Amino acid sequence: MRIHWKKLLAKTLVWVVAEILLTLLGLDNLADYSEFIFARNIVVLNVQ
Repeated sequence: MRIHWKKLLAKTLVWVVAEILLTLLGLDNLADYSEFIFARNIVVLNVQ
């Protein structure tokens, strides 16, 4: 499996900048919500 370093770096950089800006604006909850909405692999543990 090849890793596309430029694409990975670009996505990471955009994410970090967005987190910083939203935190400064007091909208960090919005960023957390968007991460939850767009999460593709969610593990659900149901203990009874």
